Amino acid sequence: MGPDRLGALLAEYAEMEQRLADPTIHADQAAARKVGRRFAELSPIAKTAAELSQAREDLTAARELAAEDAAFAAEATEMEARLPEIEERLAELLMPRDPNDAKDVILEIKAGEGGEESALFAGDLLRMYLRYAERHGWVTEVLDSQESDLGGLKDTAVAIKTKGVPEGGNGVWSRLKWEGGVHRVQRVPVTESQGRIHTSAVGVIVSAEAEETEVEIDQSDLRIDVFRSSGPGGQSVNTTDSAVRITHLPSGIVVSCQNERSQLQNKDRAMRMLRARLAQLAEEQAAAAASDARRSQVRTVDRSERIRTYNFPQNRISDHRIGYTAYNLDLALAGDLDGVLDALTEADRKARLEGEDHLSRR
Repeated sequence: MGPDRLGALLAEYAEMEQRLADPTIHADQAAARKVGRRFAELSPIAKTAAELSQAREDLTAARELAAEDAAFAAEATEMEARLPEIEERLAELLMPRDPNDAKDVILEIKAGEGGEESALFAGDLLRMYLRYAERHGWVTEVLDSQESDLGGLKDTAVAIKTKGVPEGGNGVWSRLKWEGGVHRVQRVPVTESQGRIHTSAVGVIVSAEAEETEVEIDQSDLRIDVFRSSGPGGQSVNTTDSAVRITHLPSGIVVSCQNERSQLQNKDRAMRMLRARLAQLAEEQAAAAASDARRSQVRTVDRSERIRTYNFPQNRISDHRIGYTAYNLDLALAGDLDGVLDALTEADRKARLEGEDHLSRR
């Protein structure tokens, strides 16, 4: 990246710093959060640029001293050797980054092929993500959840947020954006008396949570239906028609929420899910126009479109996008996902350094 881009980013950093120092911005929480996230994204660039500038000044001074006294020559050589490492670090920071990296997410888990066993594994995946979030000090909020007869999950949506502004602009999206797609499980089902290994599939959709100001929704484009919530086995969760289903007619996206007793609360939660989905759809359409190589997240739970396999007999977790395999499935399901997520992040970093399209995360 050229000096013009660096100069523009440093000027933007100074502007964000100035805006955050103005007390009036904190009256608008959404604006303050947006500026704070951008400031956090630019901070590593400003810090590394200052480090590089200082290192160059120190090298110049060391060379001048070495010209007068040979004893300073080794120091000048050592400083010169440090420069490429700082320059490379800055160049990497200046590469275009995912604009959603600092954002929170709404993660949806949907049971698919495999019936009750799929629903039980959907519950396992939800616990895995909740434990992973807990390890990182994130805040989780289950927006909607529909249980199956044996205590699994047919369909669930959970919001996952950072506390405050994420350091370096690396929010929940920067870690969990890789999770969208079909997750396949191979194990002996609880419902299987013969002890045979079955394969089931669960679909995961990850959307960056969108602010109200980021997505404009025309109310005339919505069809809102209310119905009575139902639990496993057909039992009624509550006795009023408080569950809400919202259909966005132009896109065909349907979201529903039934966990709260208040129709208004359910509508608010469903609208959060709809905003996130619409923002993601707009981004995917823009990306598709720019590059045919980027694939969208799998929305049908088709085992052939799997991104990851969880094999219980071998205690194995495999990510098929990057050829990653580890034999620590028990730890992964307990929330220790950093191994596979680090590998996916590193594969994407290498692809971007080589000038290729981003690793397909969806």
